[in-house]
Amino acid sequence: MKLKLKHLLSQCLFLLLMLGVSSFAMAQTITGKVTDMGTGEGLIGASVLVKGTTTGALTDAEGNYSVTVPEGGTILEFSYTGYSSKDVTIDGQSTINVSLSEGIDFNELVVVGYGTAKKSDLTGSNVNVDAKDFNKGVLTAPDQLIQGKVAGVQIINNSGQPGGGTTVRIRGNSSVRSGNQPLYVIDGVPLDGRSARPGGASNDLGASASSNPLNFINPNDIASINVLKDASATAIYGSRGANGVVIITTKKGKIGAPSIDFSTSVGSSSILKKYDVLTGDEYRTALTNYGLTSGDGGSSVDAIDAILQDGTTQNHNFSVGGGSENGSYRVSAGYLNANGIVQESGLQKYTGSIRGNFKFIDGKIGLDYNLLAAQVDEDLAPITTNAGFSGSLIGQALQWNPTIPLYDPATGGYSSSLNNPLVGNTTINPLAMNAAWNDQTKVTNILGSISPYVKLTEGLTYRFLYSINRQVGERRTSVASWINVQGIEGRGLASAQLESLTTQQFTHTLSYDKAVSKSIDMNAVVGYEYQSYNKKGFGASAQDFVTDELDLTNILGSGNQNSFAMYSFADPSSELQSYFGRVNFSINSQFLVTATVRADGSSKFGDNNKYGVFPSLAAAWNMHEAGFLPEVINSLKFRVGWGQTGNQEFPAGSSQARYGLGNGGTLALENVANPDLRWETSTTFNIGFDFIIANMLSGSIEYFNKNTTDLLFNFETIQPAPAGRYWVNLPGNVTNSGVELALNAFIIDNSDMSLSIGGNVAFLNNVLNDYTGPNVLTGPLFGQGISGTTVQRLESGQPLNAFYLREHLGVDDQGQSTFTDDGNSLFFLGDPNADAIYGVAIEFTTGDFFASMNFNGAAGHSIYNNTSNTVIPIGNLGSRNVDANLINGVSTQESTANAIKASSRYLEDGTYMKLANMTLGYTIGDLGNHIKNVRFSLTGQNLLVFTNYSGFDPEVNTVNDVDGVPSFGIEYIPYPSARTVLFGINFSF
Repeated sequence: MKLKLKHLLSQCLFLLLMLGVSSFAMAQTITGKVTDMGTGEGLIGASVLVKGTTTGALTDAEGNYSVTVPEGGTILEFSYTGYSSKDVTIDGQSTINVSLSEGIDFNELVVVGYGTAKKSDLTGSNVNVDAKDFNKGVLTAPDQLIQGKVAGVQIINNSGQPGGGTTVRIRGNSSVRSGNQPLYVIDGVPLDGRSARPGGASNDLGASASSNPLNFINPNDIASINVLKDASATAIYGSRGANGVVIITTKKGKIGAPSIDFSTSVGSSSILKKYDVLTGDEYRTALTNYGLTSGDGGSSVDAIDAILQDGTTQNHNFSVGGGSENGSYRVSAGYLNANGIVQESGLQKYTGSIRGNFKFIDGKIGLDYNLLAAQVDEDLAPITTNAGFSGSLIGQALQWNPTIPLYDPATGGYSSSLNNPLVGNTTINPLAMNAAWNDQTKVTNILGSISPYVKLTEGLTYRFLYSINRQVGERRTSVASWINVQGIEGRGLASAQLESLTTQQFTHTLSYDKAVSKSIDMNAVVGYEYQSYNKKGFGASAQDFVTDELDLTNILGSGNQNSFAMYSFADPSSELQSYFGRVNFSINSQFLVTATVRADGSSKFGDNNKYGVFPSLAAAWNMHEAGFLPEVINSLKFRVGWGQTGNQEFPAGSSQARYGLGNGGTLALENVANPDLRWETSTTFNIGFDFIIANMLSGSIEYFNKNTTDLLFNFETIQPAPAGRYWVNLPGNVTNSGVELALNAFIIDNSDMSLSIGGNVAFLNNVLNDYTGPNVLTGPLFGQGISGTTVQRLESGQPLNAFYLREHLGVDDQGQSTFTDDGNSLFFLGDPNADAIYGVAIEFTTGDFFASMNFNGAAGHSIYNNTSNTVIPIGNLGSRNVDANLINGVSTQESTANAIKASSRYLEDGTYMKLANMTLGYTIGDLGNHIKNVRFSLTGQNLLVFTNYSGFDPEVNTVNDVDGVPSFGIEYIPYPSARTVLFGINFSF
């Protein structure tokens, strides 16, 4: 638990006063320990008071206390900031141990941009999630910790690959292009949002899914995550705050003697849900029913099972920390080894961190420092987002004829067209594909910061922050020549790539926190910030090697010189120079006003729009301070806010004329200058209520409306202009609006048992208005018979990424699909943006046993099943496997010739609810004098999913794009999601 030094000092002074007037006649000494009910950790500085007297004590660094109870004392009152208080009757006991559960405390300090604030003083939409409320399981990045925890925040795992990327949306999609992800800030350092992991070799198998750029952060090192949602909260981040801000705060050392914390967990994973394709016996029956005379290989195999495995996970974390009032420290190390459920895939992560601070001259001068280091190694299976007709590994396994053995019974080798006439020339054996493929990445990341500060006068502090984030990514990919992949068979392929990404930050702030008068408190901050971003890389590839027996990436030079290719690049560097300020006024703790402004100058924009100014204004009324509310209402706050933020998440140099050097040194224009290019601007209005009722029910309800204009986009130049691309601001605006509700109820809260239930739901609406620009298509489909097809289009009056399709009416008596207007017309038929997203958390504790459950889900949206459309269509019958759901209706040979077309036939309801994780645990407590706070836990992740969606997982987003416009809500043969069970143990010394 975090120690609040101010709280401890105030309690010490209070304690001295109590001791000065206490009577010790006929006294009784009681000892014990005060712990956190959820984690079992000792609470440092908790107050133990003999009720009705001024006698009391504070707990030490391990949560232990000793109090002398005067004659007549019968009840001990235990309290701690942020926790529910408890009264315990002494009743002759000499040892009393107490566990406190988290209470409702609006005076708790939370992190905001460039500072902290009390919850009671917040005027913006700001949600804090502490470590004990995080999701449990195999979690490789911080965003997964808060999935389903914050109203209006949707977090989708794009891939089941360990360490795979996520799609995070705070209050919906705002941008036409990429750049919808929030800004992440870790311990005051804004992150670049990109990864130095190279993209991999280009081949007919397609491009691999992205990794999560936050993988370098160890979730075990995180103390809290704060989500800023509206402009009054995010405007302090100006041009990067349009999509919300996620502030990550890492753990600090605790004041006291050095202590060691250790946690370890091991687990096993299996596939969450399979596609319903035909078994060997069902395939034979279908061949007969459809009048097909060939295609039966005489066996029964499950190709998906053949490429899967029970994934194993081990996760070990160690930390040591301690300190005094003049300084504290925490050093940690972590190791995660997560083998994927697909053979030859997995992730290993090594992390380390050092965080500490020093104080000098009675705390007037200080120095904070922080260093995070990580190496993330990935073994990637041949699973891609945009494979063509040949498919990638999952598609190859789904398509495999289930009556044909995967191994040739005569030779023991892989079955192929060379030894089995039923295997087509273009059919790839998935076991052979995995054996021929080798793809390994390594990303090393170091994030360091140092921040000295000086308290100039009472309430006035100057602080300087310097940070550097350095990433280096390496990738080596090779494919053996014997695999029958077009362009690789008989040739092989190898590539080696290296990329680096460096960002630096210099921040100066001057903050003031002091009472202006008896009734007015003021908190203000002004600052200057400079940031720079640089990315570069190089790589080489070759084919036609003399052997497959060696690692081809080690012998690139031995490939055919005519196939050898080499490249290097350096993205245009970008710089951001900013001036910002914020002032908060609190009048009698009742009326609150916050004004913020930030001016950002970015090298990304044109000469005529170098600077953008982003203001916000918010106010709040703590109505309970007015004295007219009934006592049962402990707190009621009304908030209203308005503000503007920007979005500059697009390539550097987009406003400038850029030239590239081609083969032979030829110079060509790549980007046309646009000196008028400007920011995307989002204007947000937010109104809400926060409340606490009877110290048992807390929550909030709010309405928001966010309007985004000056949409950034790029086009190919129009003749007679030179070939190239140019960036513009599109006409039109994107509006996201909705209502969010969050509730947290303490149903039972006593010394023997506690039960709390929390939930949140957001009802969202997304629409593009007043758009008069050209047709913008995205949502590309892949697979046989579908090349070049898109299913999403930008249209005024429709949501972003609206599905634009033929309307499927059914199958006629010949087994052919029928469409409205014979399929000649396309219609807007679905929306991938959920109408509602929600989460539910349940926590229960009794004695030493504890349990928690977390659900999340979404409703009212559609998913396009590209897998069913092109990978396992009915036309496969006789040569490859098919979707079992298509074996119905007309069973004729003619029906197997049903043309593959994109239509609403493959548009499915994406509504789902997941039991995302469930934990059962038992706290043993101390073992002897040295091992403390021993806890055992059993955690299940992705245990259940309730949905009508026929694919692997309704929580899906296979990201592809057309001219930089990303798709959303499409599934195409992704790495399947896993169900995991973990056993863990935590203890300290």
